[in-house]
Amino acid sequence: MKYNLIIVDDHKMFLDGLLSILNSENDYNVLLSSKDGSHIAKYLEINPDEKIDLIITDISMPQLDGISLNKIIKEKNQHIKTLVVSMHSDVEMIDDLIENDVDGYVPKNAEKEELLKAIQTILQGEKYFSKEIKDIYLQNKLSNKKKESVKLTQREVEVITLIAQEFTTQEIADQLFLSKHTVESYRKNLMSKLNVRNVAGLTKYALKMKYIEH
Repeated sequence: MKYNLIIVDDHKMFLDGLLSILNSENDYNVLLSSKDGSHIAKYLEINPDEKIDLIITDISMPQLDGISLNKIIKEKNQHIKTLVVSMHSDVEMIDDLIENDVDGYVPKNAEKEELLKAIQTILQGEKYFSKEIKDIYLQNKLSNKKKESVKLTQREVEVITLIAQEFTTQEIADQLFLSKHTVESYRKNLMSKLNVRNVAGLTKYALKMKYIEH
């Protein structure tokens, strides 16, 4: 039995390379290749009964990106598997794809063997994420967990709330009856405790914890 595959990528060289790898394998039949996700979304709409086993897609494409395409595929037909092959290894993109049930994610610089292994694994009904992608994802999850488990003292909550409301160091000092120097060290400690780089990071945390309203 041959598996029907669709490939979407706007880099012609990569697309051609992928086609030649798949055409030299007996188990795969490439139904369609395209350089844009919107073309594939239309194709799925027009051919709802077509037997499609796997769609391999890039992330950044001109009209419809791979993240949106994955979402459309999964909403239309849970049986179609999706594999993302991309240069991007951005945490938010990985997160988004995993939340929308992507079946695999491999970087574009992966070896041919790994690519074929990913395709095979997914077609057998399992997920496949390359080590590099897994590491980024796990590290992000762990650092988020750390942030969530951080406990702020009452005084720190007061300081971060005023910082997030854009009060100056002097105004915070006056309001909390502290010295400017003490407020500065609170700010520094909060940054290292929450592992953020600037006031914007502190503000984001204060919003997340609902110390201030949007």
